Amino acid sequence: MGSSSPTNANRASFPEVFRAQAGPAGVLRFDRFMELALYHPAVGYYRSDRPRVGYGPGTDFFTATTSGAIFGELIIAACRSLLPAGELARHTFIEIGAEPGQGVIQGLPHPFAGARTIIHGDPIELAGDCIVFSNELFDAQPFRRFVGRDGRWQEIAVALRDGQFSEITVLADPLPQELPAEVTEGYVIDAPLESVQLLRRIAAQPWRGLFIACDYGKSWAELTEATPAGTARAYHAHVQGNDLLAQPGEQDLTCHVCWDWLVAALTENGFRQPVVDSHESFFIHRASDFISTVVQEEAARFSPRKMSLMQLLHPAHLGQKFQVLHARRP
Repeated sequence: MGSSSPTNANRASFPEVFRAQAGPAGVLRFDRFMELALYHPAVGYYRSDRPRVGYGPGTDFFTATTSGAIFGELIIAACRSLLPAGELARHTFIEIGAEPGQGVIQGLPHPFAGARTIIHGDPIELAGDCIVFSNELFDAQPFRRFVGRDGRWQEIAVALRDGQFSEITVLADPLPQELPAEVTEGYVIDAPLESVQLLRRIAAQPWRGLFIACDYGKSWAELTEATPAGTARAYHAHVQGNDLLAQPGEQDLTCHVCWDWLVAALTENGFRQPVVDSHESFFIHRASDFISTVVQEEAARFSPRKMSLMQLLHPAHLGQKFQVLHARRP
């Protein structure tokens, strides 16, 4: 990511990269297309050396970290609540998937043994006592797409024909066992299977402590019954779009995670009682003393700090849009 990207003069085009991967058929499953569009070293969206997150020129979306230092302060306060005071000093805070130079607690005083970030593309190596944190890591993983057609689930793939990308359907072989037995004609399921594999890789490593993931998602029942058009979307220049194939490598691609699957992955790996809360509920219950202090300090004015806190907690903003999955492994 960043400095490892080739210069524009030597950079391959996305269609060239796609053709090299797709071979003579010129077809890839959507998750493979997305993997190239986001993470290919030469043309991937997250490998380009440009700002993506924030409100400034050239950015594409904002997230909780855009609210400034107060988000990191809330996370630190929540950790104080979730771990006994005597244990904080022996845990290392590790953030996975941070933008370069934008770690959530970077520059903030904290009670931990240390803090480090793992950016996209870096190896994930965890051991010992850790607090493993992520913000919108899992929704950025490649996902497979399926549509009910002619009485069966068919997989949505991407074809390159005459220089244009288009969606086609192919028979999935094998068909993921998670898909519903009953097929609804025209219903689209965006299945975030890779996010589960990523969490399993994280959880399988020899570490213990606290896991906190801020993201947006739904239950499997919601994904298979209440979102007939799927949950996939693209972001470019702060505009949400449905054309997932437009300007590959230049726009973000995402879908809702499946909280049921992520909870199961943690449970399988020895985490106790994983819980999914809304942003609002998580911070109100886990960082209440910190929130009260900020509100009292800023009571006489409507400061940027107070506005940022409201944005993170208010149900009309990030308070309900985002959720927090947290669990502990002793």
